Amino acid sequence: MTTQQIFVGLGLIVVLAVGGQVLASRLRIPAIIVLLPLGFAAGAITDTVHPDQLLGDAYPPLVSLAVAVILYDAGLGLDLRRLSGDTRRVVHRLVWFGALLTAPVAAFAAAPLLGLSAQAAAMLGTILIVSGPTVVGPVLNFVRPEERLQRILLWEGSLIDAVGGIAGALVFHALINDRKHGLGHGVLQFLGSVGIGLLGGAAGVALLWWLLVRVRLGEILGTTVQLAAVIGIAAGCDAVRDDTGLIAAIVMGVAVATLPAFELALRRPFFESLVSLAVGVLFISISATVTWASLRPVLLPALGLVAVLVLAARPLVAALSTLGTGLSPGERAFLGWMAPRGIVAASTAATFSAQLAAAGIGGANRILPATFLVIVATVTLYGLTAAPVARRLGVVRPARSRPLLVGGDPWVLELGRVLDSAGLDTLVWAGRTAERERIDAAGLELAGSDLLDCASGEGAERESVTAVYLLTADDDFNALVSVLLQDDEGRSVHRLAPAESLEHGAPAGPGSGLLFGTGLTGPVLAGRFRDGAAISARPAGGPLPPGYDLLFT
Repeated sequence: MTTQQIFVGLGLIVVLAVGGQVLASRLRIPAIIVLLPLGFAAGAITDTVHPDQLLGDAYPPLVSLAVAVILYDAGLGLDLRRLSGDTRRVVHRLVWFGALLTAPVAAFAAAPLLGLSAQAAAMLGTILIVSGPTVVGPVLNFVRPEERLQRILLWEGSLIDAVGGIAGALVFHALINDRKHGLGHGVLQFLGSVGIGLLGGAAGVALLWWLLVRVRLGEILGTTVQLAAVIGIAAGCDAVRDDTGLIAAIVMGVAVATLPAFELALRRPFFESLVSLAVGVLFISISATVTWASLRPVLLPALGLVAVLVLAARPLVAALSTLGTGLSPGERAFLGWMAPRGIVAASTAATFSAQLAAAGIGGANRILPATFLVIVATVTLYGLTAAPVARRLGVVRPARSRPLLVGGDPWVLELGRVLDSAGLDTLVWAGRTAERERIDAAGLELAGSDLLDCASGEGAERESVTAVYLLTADDDFNALVSVLLQDDEGRSVHRLAPAESLEHGAPAGPGSGLLFGTGLTGPVLAGRFRDGAAISARPAGGPLPPGYDLLFT
């Protein structure tokens, strides 16, 4: 290609990636439903939107590194402290049963349906193990299932991506090398890959701890360092053994989300924009490499494979994974109806299928188009049916207000208890360890350690936060966070009036974002509570008792 064609091709990929996501947001559907057909059409119509030709041999490694960044971001939303009991047990089972059962079921179905050789069917079955947070997350944000279900599915999607990526690399190398090894050798190879990924992840965590916690880099450098660390560690692991960088990226993300030392380090906001762009570019790029000539012969057989995955494989995995747990029948059934395929399946198929076809593996040229169709069909099916299925099963969270109270003073905790008693599912955040322990001891639900994550964007959607109330004793902190959150769609943000407002006669008017127009600043509220004042809930409409002020209606 000429330089001009390369510029045009790369520019079009980025424009289509962002434009497709904008369109999907307006239509309120998962972005992948728009991105895959858009990329396919661009590849068919133009001669320039062909990333495999634009980038040559650099295309597969760049896809792998982009997926590592996406999985690091997914790991930032996975706090190990919130994974316990039945939730932990179900996640572990979904990952391992999903890997061990889905692959053979998909392979045995794909061989006769798609006319694949045993080797190509094994590769396709392994590719279809994965799900992924980039497709599960948007569906769950729209459906709003019960918190335990949402947590289970997000953990499963993130972890099984890494397992599936490693398994795919091992199967690929076994087929390319055409060696006959026993089960023990395969297990050792898998464990070796996991070990490399874990070691790389540990090194990355140590590096991030030093740079973010000890050196305390600023906002810009702190976010740039995270990107560089993830890419550098993932590239080093992949250079040793394919796809081990995915495990390293997940380990780094989960560690940063879980370890208390990182609580004050900047984490997620930068990656939301970066990952959104990476997801769009990857889906456009991969789907552009699929042609109609390759899709046509596998269209109906691929739909048959989707039926096997949706109606047999996933329900079997979910039933075995939830056996003997405390999940309700509705929760178990919903887990059996949620397994869309996503970016890792697409990237693995794009990376390996052409090389297998070049090696003479029968039917390998059908792996990518079949994977493409499975992704489109499963995302469309689950995306359109998940909400009515969840409502029918009774596993949707109530559509009511959920306030996030920011502050750990005793009067804030009392307010949280009163709001809870009034039927609101209240969430409370505080920065200091002592305050967080006090919130936990009060029986209130404690928000994650990153305020901006749980108060805005995907984090607020995940926690179903509808309004944020900034109630700390630090007026400057309240004002700063209010400014940072003011452009977040779908949530109102309110803060205590600063103490100076009394001195300068600046009352809190309607629409100002300031709470309580009667001079109730943070110090006043804290002082009255210390002196024995109580916060109580009363039926609306009646007169207030003497000496009381109205806080909320």
